[in-house]
Amino acid sequence: MTDDLNIKDEEVVEPEVVEETEKKGFFKRKCDCDKLKEEIEEYKYGWQRAVADYKNLQKETVERRQEWVNMSELQILEDFIPVYDHFKMAFRLRTTDYSSEQQKWIDGIGYIMKQFSEVMRAHGVEEMKVVGEKFDPKYHEAMGEEDSDKDSGTILREVDAGYVMKGKVIKAAKVILAK
Repeated sequence: MTDDLNIKDEEVVEPEVVEETEKKGFFKRKCDCDKLKEEIEEYKYGWQRAVADYKNLQKETVERRQEWVNMSELQILEDFIPVYDHFKMAFRLRTTDYSSEQQKWIDGIGYIMKQFSEVMRAHGVEEMKVVGEKFDPKYHEAMGEEDSDKDSGTILREVDAGYVMKGKVIKAAKVILAK
């Protein structure tokens, strides 16, 4: 076969032995494993920090949106409270000498007022019960004092209703106190 290729035994060249004294290109660098491990840890720490910051941002965004929803709901309910108070005052002034048709109308208005009250309660708004309680400036606004056999500072009458929403006073009750 070697005759076919015209190669003679003398012409066969032995491969050159190259000494590996110097590496070329990328492989030329020596491994500085400790330095690389430090870099890896820095990058890992930076990545973990970025992920944590992103999660905190998401959480904060959700909280702020909920705050805005709560503030909007509170604003709307605060606007409706005076309407509800006037509704109650008008309903308290009714008398009993009405015709049956008028009484049906009054009963219908009573149902509307009851429904209004249920909607307010569904949104966490509760009317304060104040008569007989001790005066607390966080919940009450004193409008005057009257002589009474009750202890001083006890609430005798409610002039204007007070409301609490989810534990927070949204309208202080205006009251008359015992001297």
